[in-house]
Amino acid sequence: MSTEGMKWYVVRAISGQENKTKAHIEQEVQRTGMSSLLGQVLIPTEKVYQIRNGKKVLKERNFFPGYIMLEGILSGEFVHVLKNIPGVIGFLGETKGGDPTPLRASEVNRMLGKVDELAESAEQVSVPFVLGESVKVIDGPFRDFVGTVEKILEDKRKLEVMVKIFGRKTPLELGFMQVEKEN
Repeated sequence: MSTEGMKWYVVRAISGQENKTKAHIEQEVQRTGMSSLLGQVLIPTEKVYQIRNGKKVLKERNFFPGYIMLEGILSGEFVHVLKNIPGVIGFLGETKGGDPTPLRASEVNRMLGKVDELAESAEQVSVPFVLGESVKVIDGPFRDFVGTVEKILEDKRKLEVMVKIFGRKTPLELGFMQVEKEN
């Protein structure tokens, strides 16, 4: 499959059904024999850690919910085939009655670079907390206690949180995954 002459487009899809829509696009293109007009179909995702029942769980989350990146030669009948696929709402930047607008090369490079960066940095997560912020403990023996962030230990990926226990302030050292921002 040659990618010469192909451009990148953004397909608007029903949010939460991006994977299903991607599968529908690939099946329909195969069925109609237009696979020479389609390059890659990407759903930009990032890996996120969550605490579920006291265990750290890795989950993939869509970086741009409701959008699918698609490389292809979109013209004539192929555009109509894509628009009629279940879950496809339309194209980003399309003019009424005209062909979809392709992404600029700089946008494509930035998007693909971001996708690669997200794939590589699964372990590296930015510090989601700031000093003095109010947090709620969601895991461990002090579950449901509320306290304030006193120190951030980035290298250990831990926080020192000041919590009131029996009326006295007590420091707790907790992992980033053991607390969440207080609403």
